[in-house]
Amino acid sequence: MASRSTRILEAAARVIARRGVRGLRVEELAEEAGVSTGLIYYHFKDRTGVLRQTLEFINDRAERYTTAEEPGAEPLGPREELDQVLLLELQDAPQVRENSTAWGELRASAVFDPVLREDLARATLVWVQEVAALLGRVHPLAPAAGLARAAERLTALLEGLSMRWLSGGLAVGHARALMTEAIEAELDGLRQPVA
Repeated sequence: MASRSTRILEAAARVIARRGVRGLRVEELAEEAGVSTGLIYYHFKDRTGVLRQTLEFINDRAERYTTAEEPGAEPLGPREELDQVLLLELQDAPQVRENSTAWGELRASAVFDPVLREDLARATLVWVQEVAALLGRVHPLAPAAGLARAAERLTALLEGLSMRWLSGGLAVGHARALMTEAIEAELDGLRQPVA
């Protein structure tokens, strides 16, 4: 059984995905999580603490569903791992939809919230660095700056494709096909000698 703080964070991700950050009220969160408001304040201090921890929670959850391996399966090669980490963000599963929607809501709110903006910038930087490291495993001789730029483009595209898919502008299969083409284009660019 999940701990109380985990149940609260799961509920916070659901509420943010459904109502946005502005719609997150501690009283409604307590009801959604099945706990008292006092317990939320005990675990998270204030609403900002809930938002910060929810951001961390959805990042951790995304890492779990994008890096999960089947028991007894052969380890993935660098290219397969790169594809998995990026493409599993575009799957029609309730947890992925909720995570991606909550991430988008947090990003939109960060425009007006300097604390949230810093946390989101840090989380995005970590994500970009992780993707750059995966790209570097595929092309170990590529320059670090090129890997970082490719990772920035891929993660930004993934966020945009995710929002279009979630809002009904793209079918998930088409979003995945576009992401696959972008991965291939970035890898082709990293194969080219730097002038």
